[in-house]
Amino acid sequence: MARGGVNKAVVQAARLAILARGENPSIDAVRIEMGNTGSKTTIHRYLKELGEDLKPAEAEPAEPVDDELLALVSRLAQRLKEQAQEPIDQAREQFETQRKALETQLEEAREANTELHQQYEIQSLALTQESEALHETRALLQAEQTRNAGLNQALADFELRLQDKDEQIRSLEEKHLHARDALEHYRNAVKEQREQEHSRHESQVQQLQMELRQAQQSALVRQDEITQLHRDNERLLTENRGTLRELGSMQEQLKQSNTRQDQLLEQITRVDGERTLLQERLRVALLESQSLKQNIDEQAQLNKSLESRLTKAQADLDQESVRLAAALEAAAPDAAKDA
Repeated sequence: MARGGVNKAVVQAARLAILARGENPSIDAVRIEMGNTGSKTTIHRYLKELGEDLKPAEAEPAEPVDDELLALVSRLAQRLKEQAQEPIDQAREQFETQRKALETQLEEAREANTELHQQYEIQSLALTQESEALHETRALLQAEQTRNAGLNQALADFELRLQDKDEQIRSLEEKHLHARDALEHYRNAVKEQREQEHSRHESQVQQLQMELRQAQQSALVRQDEITQLHRDNERLLTENRGTLRELGSMQEQLKQSNTRQDQLLEQITRVDGERTLLQERLRVALLESQSLKQNIDEQAQLNKSLESRLTKAQADLDQESVRLAAALEAAAPDAAKDA
C-alpha cells in the first residue's frame, strides 16, 4: 500500500525529472527522486501505466541490452520480494486476527470475572445480612425463652398461692362446720337442760333465765363469728375467682409465648437453610472465578507464545528478505556480465 502523498502524478514528475537529466527512470531512481518514499510495488505499477500511456512519438529510444536485462532482473527481484512479502502479510493478518480474538476472549473473561466478583460481593453481603438476621432471631428467641421461664415461674407462684387459698378456704369451712356443730350441740344441750329442769322449782327459773341470756349472748357471739366466717369465705372465694382469672390469663400468655417460640424456631431453621444455600452458591461462584482466572492465565500464556512465535517468524522473514535482497543484488551484476 502506497504511503501518504505518493500517487501517479508524483511518480510521473519524478520520472520526467530523471529523463530530463538523461538518466534511466528505474524504480530505485524514481524512489530516490521522491525522497525515498513510496512502495516499490506502487512505483512499479505507476511506471508501467505511464509506459503504456506514452504514444509512439513520445516513446523513449530503445535501451541497451544491459539496461533491459538489469530492468528485467530488477522486476524479477521486485516480484520475488512481493511474493516473499505476501506470506509475511498473511502471517501478520492471521496474527492480528488471532490477537484480536484473544483480546476479545480476554475481555469477555475479564467481564465474566468482574460479574462473578460482583455476584460474590452481593452473595457475601446477603450472607452477612442473613447472619445478622439469624443473630437477631436467636437473641429474640433467647429473650422469649427468658420471658417464658419468667411466666412459668409466675404461673408456679400463682399455683402455690391458689393452693394456699384453697387450704385457707378448707380451713375456714372446717371452722364453720365446727362452729355450727358446737352451736347445734349447745342448742341441744340447752334444750335438754330446759326439758330436764322444766319440772324444777320456780326458784330456779331466774337462774335458768340468766343462764339462758348468757347462752343467747354466747350464741350471738358464735353467730357473729359464723357471719364473719361466711364473709371471710366469700372474700376468699372472690379472691380465688380472681386468681383463677389471672391463672387463665397467664396460661394464655404462656400459650402465645410457646407459639412465638415455635415461629422463631421455624424462622431460624429457614434462615439456616438459606444461609447454607448461599454458602453453596458462594462456593460455586468461587470455583467458577478460579476457573476463569485459570483460563485467563492460559490465554495470556498462549498470547505470549503467539507473540514470541510471531516475533521469531518476523525475524526469520527479515533475515530471509535480507538474504534474498543480497542474493538479488549479487545476481544482478552477474546477469549483466553474462549478457
